[in-house]
Amino acid sequence: MHSVTTVVLSRDCDAVQIPAGNVVTLPAGTEVDITQKLGGSITVHALGGLFRIAPKDADALGMTVEVPGTPTVTEGNIDEKMVWETLRSCYDPEIPVNIVDLGLVYDMGIEDLPSGNKKIFVKMTLTAPGCGMGATIAGDAQQKLLCLPSVEDAGVEIVWDPPWHQSMITPEGRRLLGIE
Repeated sequence: MHSVTTVVLSRDCDAVQIPAGNVVTLPAGTEVDITQKLGGSITVHALGGLFRIAPKDADALGMTVEVPGTPTVTEGNIDEKMVWETLRSCYDPEIPVNIVDLGLVYDMGIEDLPSGNKKIFVKMTLTAPGCGMGATIAGDAQQKLLCLPSVEDAGVEIVWDPPWHQSMITPEGRRLLGIE
């Protein structure tokens, strides 16, 4: 069952307006309903709209948020499993399913760099071409990938071919969404 918690912002707080992707400041004293806390970010309903609040601003909501996807290993080589687990810690702020199980990640690869470190590349899409949250979701994934051991570079590219469709959701994603 989905529960909503209402809190009052203790200070001004930067937020990303969903789905437009505009950065706004929610003023101290604003009453917000926390609708989703996944992947380290928080989705709130306030002032008639939805907003995504970054983990660094969770204190304005009276909470601390641990960002998942940061590996416990700080040295050594990464593998595909670590990359996929990290991508599974990234969420669309409107949908309580990670980007992998939503079927948004089309391709992932790891390249060796001359420095001995790694470069990760990801091709992903969004559920709708007009979604303004693309840069935010891709940036979240990129930052989490850069935290992996031996990763020197990470790129997340938004692509539109093939167009996303609900049939791309994994069985786990379908289970979480209550589809089928």
